Amino acid sequence: MSSRLQGKVALVTGASQGIGKAIARLFAAEGARLILNGLEADAASDALIAELGEDKAMYVAADIADEAAVQAMAAQGAERFGPINVLVNNAGMNVFAEPLAMTSAQWQRCLAVDLEGALHCSRAVLPGMLAGGGGSIVNIASVHGHRIIPNAFPYPVAKHALIGMTKALGLQYAAQNVRVNSISPGLILSERIVEWLASEPEEARRQVDLLPSKRIGEPIEVAYTALFLASDEARFINATDILIDGGRSQLYHE
Repeated sequence: MSSRLQGKVALVTGASQGIGKAIARLFAAEGARLILNGLEADAASDALIAELGEDKAMYVAADIADEAAVQAMAAQGAERFGPINVLVNNAGMNVFAEPLAMTSAQWQRCLAVDLEGALHCSRAVLPGMLAGGGGSIVNIASVHGHRIIPNAFPYPVAKHALIGMTKALGLQYAAQNVRVNSISPGLILSERIVEWLASEPEEARRQVDLLPSKRIGEPIEVAYTALFLASDEARFINATDILIDGGRSQLYHE
């Protein structure tokens, strides 16, 4: 590896599986010290810390919808490794419903995690970034933040808003050398998606047929884009979104 994040401290939420896990592994290989987060500690999080090494990574269980818990997590991480230079807001949840059938609890929890959680984490690290001369925030949005499909409410609402927040925060702090960008993955082979496609082989074939590349994306492909945005190589990229969907969102048909 090229040590592209050498000397940087990164907070990665939703890090125990899928895209977050791929980002954690790649960032560690590139020299970052890591504060990893998930809703709760489990065998997967313990195994990841053992893999990366306790000298390079720590795991903090916290609900990112709880702003006080997020502030405590960021403070704990900064005390261990130093000021946080990079934040990857990856934690999220899917709520796909018909709007009239959706419950108020589903709406509130989806926005609390997918939108407000990213804001809580950003507010927790921004003072340190501003005091330290800059930093990079990478929000993991979604192709659903660009295209709408029926019966997928309110997830795309949250992801559209997250892309908007990315642009607003990026412009707000651009002069202080804090960059805020987002990545919008399409269908990616996380553990959850692998299980879903295995249970629905016909749907798996249909999804692949819909993709111009004729394959589903891999978590590492999102991780490499997050690495680029987190690194100083992307120092003039700010307040923008990068689609990683194999061209799927450009197709006219469903």
